[in-house]
Amino acid sequence: MSALKASLSRFLETPGVTGAALVDAVTGLTYCAVGDALEVGDGVDTAEVTAVITDQVGRAGDGSELESVIVTSARRYHVVQTVRRAGDPLLLVASLDRERTNLALALRQLNGHAEGVLA
Repeated sequence: MSALKASLSRFLETPGVTGAALVDAVTGLTYCAVGDALEVGDGVDTAEVTAVITDQVGRAGDGSELESVIVTSARRYHVVQTVRRAGDPLLLVASLDRERTNLALALRQLNGHAEGVLA
């Protein structure tokens, strides 16, 4: 198992997480996915949607960078978190089952794991 896949697999230990992926924020290239890749979605679509939201945040005059996006549906939470690094930013994408997830706790654990995903 590659080091990146092993690192991403740690996300699956968070209760309710059904899939996770690491995506290039500019190109949409998915570097690695674990769990249910269909639930995580397409990297290109995720990068495009995140770019639109980032533009809107910038237009709002906030002056800060986008940290995360949370989309809710009847059965899932979809979380997209920016992972800063030298070069293009990366997106950490996770799909969570709403019935098995405490969203606040899951976000806290995902944030903690995100810092080490490239370590």
